[in-house]
Formats: sequence, C-alpha cells, structure tokens
Amino acid sequence: MARFNFEGKPPLEKQEVICPLTLTQNVIAGRWKVIILWHLSQRTIRFNEFQRCLPGISKGILTRQLRELEDDGMVHREVYKEVPPKVEYSLTELGKRFIPILDAMEVWGKEFMEIKLVEHNYYISK
Repeated sequence: MARFNFEGKPPLEKQEVICPLTLTQNVIAGRWKVIILWHLSQRTIRFNEFQRCLPGISKGILTRQLRELEDDGMVHREVYKEVPPKVEYSLTELGKRFIPILDAMEVWGKEFMEIKLVEHNYYISK
C-alpha cells in the first residue's frame, strides 16, 4: 500500500484528503504490521525471533515494515555493539498507546470469527 511521506507540512493538494483515519491506516498498512505491533506489545523481540514468529515473511519485507514502523515513531530499534550484532525491537511510547486499539481489534476479530463459524456450522470451545 502506498505511504505518505511528508517532511513538515503536506503539500496543499494533499491536505484535503488527509484525515486521522487515513493517517492511521497509513501507519498500519502492510500485511504484517499489525501482527508485528501485537508481538511487540507482548515483549521486546530480536530480528531473528520475528522471523520465527512470522513464518512466511521474507527478511526484506520484515526489514521494510519494521523500518516504516520505526520511521512512524511506533517502534524503537536498539543496536548493541556486539559480535555478532544484536538488534532488539520494542514499542515506543506512541506504539504503546496503540495497544488498546490492538486489544479492540482482537475482541472484534473473535466476535467476527464466531459469527462466521456459526454461519458455516462450526463450533468453537471457549
């Protein structure tokens, strides 16, 4: 998904189309970003741990999505000067403010899943 990259104030022709929901969508746009944020809401994670937690994501996509989240101020990247290099990711204060939204998405997702499973005559044990 396309991202807006504005330094300072956005150009006049773009100002009318930007709204808080569009900006939020822009921050979390990407197949893996919400899942990355959820994992980081649980604990600090190293890059290789992410690759194990997210089967199917390529190293390049993971790197790009983490960088975009870092650029948006949601994720902090800590590089330790060790051999081999050690890099850890955690949520920033801004990222931590997104946790209630992740929690609400989980609640809605569970409700939606139950509705869909009932429609298809599946049973979920609680």
